[in-house]
Amino acid sequence: MSQPTNLHSGVPFWLVDNGLAAAQPTLAQSTSCDVVVWGAGVTGALVADRLAREGLDVVVLDRHESGIASTAASTALIQYEIDLELLELGAHIGDDDAARAYQMSADAVRQLGQLCAGLDGVDFQSRSSLYLASTRRDAARLQRETDARAALGLDVAWLSREDVAGRYGFPSHGAVTSTLAGEVDALALTRALLARAASRGARWYEQTHVRGYEELPNGVRLRTRHGATIDARFAVCATGYELPSYFELDVATLHSTYALATERLPGFGPWDDRCLVWESARPYSYMRTTADRRILIGGGDVPFQNAIARDLLIPRKTQQLEARLQTLLPDIRAETAFRWAGTFAETEDGLPCIGGVDRYPGILFALGYGGNGITFSVIASEMLAEHCLGRTPEAAALYSMTRF
Repeated sequence: MSQPTNLHSGVPFWLVDNGLAAAQPTLAQSTSCDVVVWGAGVTGALVADRLAREGLDVVVLDRHESGIASTAASTALIQYEIDLELLELGAHIGDDDAARAYQMSADAVRQLGQLCAGLDGVDFQSRSSLYLASTRRDAARLQRETDARAALGLDVAWLSREDVAGRYGFPSHGAVTSTLAGEVDALALTRALLARAASRGARWYEQTHVRGYEELPNGVRLRTRHGATIDARFAVCATGYELPSYFELDVATLHSTYALATERLPGFGPWDDRCLVWESARPYSYMRTTADRRILIGGGDVPFQNAIARDLLIPRKTQQLEARLQTLLPDIRAETAFRWAGTFAETEDGLPCIGGVDRYPGILFALGYGGNGITFSVIASEMLAEHCLGRTPEAAALYSMTRF
């Protein structure tokens, strides 16, 4: 690929595609509410929208602008698959719990599609997905994986390497194909959810940095850098990988991932169904298309050190992603238009941590989403709404903060 003169380096495609949003005010005066949602990315937006729908008094705030951190960096492949395959997850947590986790993720994909249908300006596209076997050994394992997923009622099938090559032209040793997947503009989704929550009475603030909290007899008090306080029955911490330092939680490890978006293309060759594509190699590459006919490809994950070190790798990681795209689609000539990096947190079993811990009463967390963030965000919004309504979610133990 040749580098065009209009390359946007370090800028996620979604920020340019959506433009700047209207600024929300900074919280300047102390207030109170039922629930304060702390972090206004896609997770916080889903939680705020869900709680506002229940009629709760909600305050949602972010230290930056809403959705511009991990959410804007997401390539937003909507899949039920978890970073650990079904059979591997079963070896970690038991077959029954693994099956439940996969079924809940599948339900979340369907639920997200229904949710987006009710939001103006949010175009959720249903897609199929293709999980490529990178080696012969992976192919044998993924054939067993296909059978295990089919036994759960998931609509999957195994394609031989000849089937994949004949249908798509992708090099592989076979692939699992699934009919249940999708794609969405994560930043547009976040803004639409926050706007709807606000229309239902939620109060929405930006540039509001929480510098600490204290316990109250019937809840918590957050203190902001500007001197305001928020008293609430619950505080939902949905800050992504930027977990405040005063919470001593060791539940996930941080990774950096890299992505690019091509210039617009006239077509995608044999990849005409525009399914989501990812592969069994670890770290893996993943790709999809966009509504305006670009290709998004990501991968090249490395352990996170800091944002400066992460971003210094963008040029080299871009070259690797361009080479991988050329291998997968040799007849497509595409120029890179945008390239960026993002950070995500991953747990050892690939499942998020959702709920509370005894030493931080009144605080509910939604952390450690790995490569399946938006799907897990939907699950978190349902579970945390149950917590805030005084009910224990049925799957609380599966995603417990203390299961490690």
